Amino acid sequence: MPGFSPAASPGIRTYLICGCGSVGYLILEELKKEGGRLLCMDSNPERVQELREQNVEAFLRDLTNPDMLSGIDPFDIAFVVSDNHEANVSGLKTVRRQYPRVHIVARAQDPINEKLLIEEGADLVLYPQYVVARAAIDHLHKLEKHHLSRDLFTLLASWSGVFGIVTHTNPDPDAIASAMALSAIAKRANPNLETRIIYDGIIGHQENRTLVNLLDIRMEKLRPEVLNECTHIALVDSKGPGINNGLIHSMPVDIIIDHHQEDEVHSTRAHFTDVRHDVGACATILTEYLKELNIEPDEKVATALLYGIRADTKQFRRNVSPSDLEYAAFLLRYSDADLLEKIMSPQYSHETMDIIGAAIRNRKTRNGYLFSNVGYVRNRDALPQAADLLINLEGISTALVYGITDESIIMSGRNRDLRLNLGNVMSEAFSDIGDAGGHATMAAASIPLHVFTNVREKEDLLHLVIDPVLQNFYRLVGLMEDGESEV
Repeated sequence: MPGFSPAASPGIRTYLICGCGSVGYLILEELKKEGGRLLCMDSNPERVQELREQNVEAFLRDLTNPDMLSGIDPFDIAFVVSDNHEANVSGLKTVRRQYPRVHIVARAQDPINEKLLIEEGADLVLYPQYVVARAAIDHLHKLEKHHLSRDLFTLLASWSGVFGIVTHTNPDPDAIASAMALSAIAKRANPNLETRIIYDGIIGHQENRTLVNLLDIRMEKLRPEVLNECTHIALVDSKGPGINNGLIHSMPVDIIIDHHQEDEVHSTRAHFTDVRHDVGACATILTEYLKELNIEPDEKVATALLYGIRADTKQFRRNVSPSDLEYAAFLLRYSDADLLEKIMSPQYSHETMDIIGAAIRNRKTRNGYLFSNVGYVRNRDALPQAADLLINLEGISTALVYGITDESIIMSGRNRDLRLNLGNVMSEAFSDIGDAGGHATMAAASIPLHVFTNVREKEDLLHLVIDPVLQNFYRLVGLMEDGESEV
């Protein structure tokens, strides 16, 4: 077939290296490890002779000669990598003209040449200086990850006593899994160190309860006497003491591992801090530690971590990073698929369905924003489930569901408007009177009831204060109350 370059032997790739200087020779050495047939050409007679002495099929050819491919067998992939730009352009044109369907890798002498080589038909252009720089940065990042993991391991190995691992309030799968993984690392680093996973609030979401029950995760409620027994404290999936957790702000902590965006400067000092904003889940960071430390997670830890990554990235559709995908793939070989399926398919409680029903009935919309008052709730984890459902209504860009518990007014929001960072808006609107924040697409707020001291009935309180409380939110997102209709 004209213009088609079949391999010399079926199933065996043939490579042509045009220009066997320093770069071409390195490519040759690497291709030897891959297998296949190697053909080389160069304009230097001495270099061609050296290659022949190494049993390489080498040809004395000038890349600027239109007949440079005469007498050379067909090939699958060509590397046009001499140290002369004009020769590379000429050789590239010749190869592309004679073999339109082969893959061609070309070398550029500087970044300006790259566009020209692409226009002339190169499938991939290499700029060696950039490749070296990128490789150096990649190796540096790997080195940093390794040192970070070793620093954590060394710190844990030096401790004695009781190690308390504190999750954020009402822990989700990401926080629970991260605590499990940190406990596993601590036990490997120091078998004599007692580890305890501690939380405040409730484990209310049915999937979270199923996770804890099926994996038999031992978790303790945060109480002063429990904290007093701990000689060392870690925070996972939370950025500092008193920030969405049961610790007081002045509580000293030894370890902080988190992935949430910073919306304020914190002065908390810890022996080990790893806060990353470029990953979708805290479980991703803990999985990296396990891999860097060559610790194979047991089935329960791996299953929890995989579920934690999937849950916090909403099945890899929200705030997902390459690291989330990489470490989720790493966990697959260790996790239990049947357990994961059971965790992800739990039964809904009657209260959860009642709250979702109330959120649907009580919804009000204004210019693409949906607000719903679900009244008094015992299971606060039903609010984000209601928000997840309502954000999918046609014409809705942002959904905010709110209710009241024995201690606070709680809100859960979801957002699809690319122009709006919901976490920042919630933080700015409500942080002065409570705890608020989150991501661009999902956020939450909690306003303690002690802010409002003169109303006794909780339902009456919610109806009385919610409009003034939401005024800041309305202002920040541009919802003015100048006769706009509500549905």
